[in-house]
Amino acid sequence: MKKFPALAAIGPGILLAATGVGAGDLATGAFVGSILGTSLLWAAVVGAWMKYVVTEGIARWQLASGDTFLEGLAHKAGPVVIWIFLPYLLLFTYFVGGALMSAAGAALYALFPVFDDPDRGKIVFGMLSSAVGAAMVFIGGYRLFEYAMKVCIGVMFVTVMMTAIALWPGTETVLRGLLMPTIPDITGLGLSWTVALIGGVGGTVTVLCYGYWLREEGRGTPDDMKVCRVDLGVGYLVTALFGMAMVIIGDTIEINGRGTTLLVDLADRLQEPLGVSGRWLFLIGAFGTVFSSLLGVWQAVPYIFADCWQLGKARARPGVADRVDTRAWPYRGFLLFIATVPAAGLFRGFDEVQRLYTVIGALFIPLVALALLFMNGRAEWVGTRLKNSILSTTSLLIVLFFFAAVAVRTTL
Repeated sequence: MKKFPALAAIGPGILLAATGVGAGDLATGAFVGSILGTSLLWAAVVGAWMKYVVTEGIARWQLASGDTFLEGLAHKAGPVVIWIFLPYLLLFTYFVGGALMSAAGAALYALFPVFDDPDRGKIVFGMLSSAVGAAMVFIGGYRLFEYAMKVCIGVMFVTVMMTAIALWPGTETVLRGLLMPTIPDITGLGLSWTVALIGGVGGTVTVLCYGYWLREEGRGTPDDMKVCRVDLGVGYLVTALFGMAMVIIGDTIEINGRGTTLLVDLADRLQEPLGVSGRWLFLIGAFGTVFSSLLGVWQAVPYIFADCWQLGKARARPGVADRVDTRAWPYRGFLLFIATVPAAGLFRGFDEVQRLYTVIGALFIPLVALALLFMNGRAEWVGTRLKNSILSTTSLLIVLFFFAAVAVRTTL
């Protein structure tokens, strides 16, 4: 049996956690906690578990076939699938880019309130964060990105968890929110916020990037699946804990601020139980959270576009691990696009942008689950060793049916 050091196994999974944990978890978790309380703690766990199920399936496909998820779709269903996916990718990129710039701008304004108008501060700092993130990806490549992300997730996890523990609402309350799933409809938007929390926890379209990071790390055989499961398990455990912590923080203090002033209001309220140092620690952790998510998306989503571009031109070969050329124009051009065009979202309401992008992203997950049921369900494609088991098939069906039920209820 192949041995591996536990720490060496933790790599792309932490990058995935740092990318997915950000605007979705910080802002949406705080809003959900403030509006609906700890009754939705279970949704943070369900969201992380669903993303684990889907990403584990993506890893199994890639390690068995040698193709990324998108390459597999193109080779098995035809390039037309890629051309259908591209408009969705552009829509998602616009909303996620705007949401991340908005979140980073709000976090920096909370740290440095040098503008009289909070919205102006959000816009200026959001554009600055986008420019810095793009420059780091252009200049530093994958290794600088990997190092910066691990530093950010370490800072944000420690500070946010310490804050949640200091504001602990009681073990009984937390257990009730975890073990007694409900969807309260206090504001008439209970279902929408539940989907937003589940969709925001752990990322959505960005789960596809795990495959590209596996190639960067040199993992490409079925023997690497055990390492990937450990890697993903650690990453999504961090994700679930962080999502729960933000719901607790939002619930246990009264949030009067909305939009750009949310983080300022959160920090001011935290000063009472935690002191001035606690306030600053939270703000530093909050910025580390949203900037790591921005940096992750800026580095990762251009992989997806570049892969789509190559597949649309029918240049990818089945079973051949072709790395995306991060120096070529499809990757760098899309990086420039995501760092600039979505800035229009900075002029929308902060909380509105957060909910829109997480709901749009959540719609992506059931489609991936359906594709994995088909692609990983055939032994001639993935082999008997990595073929869907009864447990993985059941889990993917749960993911699929949950979001299908949500869609039906939403349209009624």
